[in-house]
Amino acid sequence: MRSTGHADLPLHTGTVPKWLADRMRDMGTLIVESLIMNYGRKEVLVRLSDPLWFQSLGAVLGMDWHSSGITTSVMYALKRGLNARAKELGIVVCGGRGKYSRRTPDELMFLSDATGLNGDELVRASKLTAKVDNTAVQDGFQLYQHNFILTCEGDWTVVQQGMNPLLKTARRYHWCSEGLRSFIEEPHAGVVGENRGEILNLTASAADKTRGSILEIAHEEPSRIIKECGKMSGQLELFTAEDGTMLSKAEAARSVVMPSHHEVRREDVDLKRLGAVLATAYETPPASFENLLLTPGLGPRTLQSLTLVSEVIYGTPSRFTDPARFSFAHGGKDGHPFPVPLNVYDESIRVLHDSIERSKLGYNDKSECLRRLHGMALNIEKNCAPEADFDAAIAWEKQHSQEWGGRTVGGCK
Repeated sequence: MRSTGHADLPLHTGTVPKWLADRMRDMGTLIVESLIMNYGRKEVLVRLSDPLWFQSLGAVLGMDWHSSGITTSVMYALKRGLNARAKELGIVVCGGRGKYSRRTPDELMFLSDATGLNGDELVRASKLTAKVDNTAVQDGFQLYQHNFILTCEGDWTVVQQGMNPLLKTARRYHWCSEGLRSFIEEPHAGVVGENRGEILNLTASAADKTRGSILEIAHEEPSRIIKECGKMSGQLELFTAEDGTMLSKAEAARSVVMPSHHEVRREDVDLKRLGAVLATAYETPPASFENLLLTPGLGPRTLQSLTLVSEVIYGTPSRFTDPARFSFAHGGKDGHPFPVPLNVYDESIRVLHDSIERSKLGYNDKSECLRRLHGMALNIEKNCAPEADFDAAIAWEKQHSQEWGGRTVGGCK
């Protein structure tokens, strides 16, 4: 797969509190399990290799909707949840941040011994993806996180992130073995980070001649190269192709720009899509989802969250161009767009878990209800065209925050 997007990811400090980290683990694992049941393990890898879907997943799990911390917290949550059920689900997360990223080869070799997969090839893939993004793509970001997600079939996805401490920004890189043509010719599933204009990208297909030229230069006498460089005047354009073509910058087919402001603003959200979610939750006749509504304690507010969760599971790529919208499921730990409603979050986890367990027994009523939630929201969006009153929606959430167990890293609100 190819490079598909970029986005601004402001660096945020702080930690994820245990009360949120555990819920992210539970909800994230259930979403992945549902994807496996509906589409298979390869689809999980494809989703994780999509920068926009990944950002939306982090937002629906209650993380700050635009921060670089989504990468670390989501992958840590998935590693805790999926690895505990690796034999059952057939998917495992290796690596992590800092010293844990350097343990990836050992973890992959351990898994290869246990499963019969080719450990040498997996380690090579892990090291090459890191080497390419740290060296061959010189965009000013140094890697500090590397996660290698592996299935029992040997398919994999890499999610890794680099930091530019001077600019206080981060860039997330996605790789996927599915459809991968080459490690050195536009292999990325997506690049997420601050768009700094043109970068030195030796993986671009347009750089084929340049890579050959670099190999030739490597065999030249250093004194000759220094002498030739000294003759040049003005700005030196490094690694220009022989035909004069400059290296292409990262493509933005799956672009998403994360702004520096912390709060969620109306321009960050597709109000028509959000309006359809709210209409589905608060205006749909209760009989339409009676199997879900029979769940103790479930009401319209939980339906709102479940509608967004169902979109993460059943939505197509075009549905994730406004990741901020998914923060209307379970808020954000810093209180943007509103405090995390713990009671609602717990109900969402309970309903999703119950639907999965019933499906395993052959009862698909609740899982079909979740699928229909997404379908009904799409139908309302297409035919009724409601547009959410953004300010009123947030005011409603904050008005009921205490009732719904609203909480932030600073305490209850």
